[in-house]
Amino acid sequence: MTTGATPRRRGRPARKDAESGPSARQKILETARAEFAARGYDKTSVRGIAKAAGVDPALVHHYFGTKDEVFASAVEISFEPALTVPAKVVAGDPGTIGERLARQFFAVWENPATRTPLLAVIRSALTHDAAAAVLRTFVLRRLLGQVAERLDVPDPEFRAELCASHMVGIALLRYVIKAEPLASVDMEQIITMVAPTLQRYLTEA
Repeated sequence: MTTGATPRRRGRPARKDAESGPSARQKILETARAEFAARGYDKTSVRGIAKAAGVDPALVHHYFGTKDEVFASAVEISFEPALTVPAKVVAGDPGTIGERLARQFFAVWENPATRTPLLAVIRSALTHDAAAAVLRTFVLRRLLGQVAERLDVPDPEFRAELCASHMVGIALLRYVIKAEPLASVDMEQIITMVAPTLQRYLTEA
């Protein structure tokens, strides 16, 4: 006899209004981002994310699969504002591209809304290969790689990696380790000192 009940997708927990739908998925993402940022990859679990989000762990698995996939989804959705950086960097005078790159890159870090997922990636990448892979993809391929490939210079990938090593190192010391005086110095001072080096990496023959 047909009951009219809607069949559940395989692996999905019994539906509860408070635990399903787009709002639940978004809540899991936001909670996962906060958990990874606060605890790092190794100390964050799917069960812990579910508990903090107020949902069943099976729902986390249903939407995202493994912990690696939860991590990638949580950070990628927050990287969207930074994906406009390459176009902004390559537009304009090639003689000031180093300054534009530094300004755009650190603007993402200075904004609390976009700094949180970046902190999650940096902290987790130090201890876990999956997190390191996300960081490599974002910084080298989706950000600096797109800048370098639009320049008429040899070894663009190597140049992108040099830029990444310089800026990510500063980000690590300023926002994660919080080394002084770097953690407190005005960002304009950092940009002024870093920009010439980035300029040389990206344009010097």
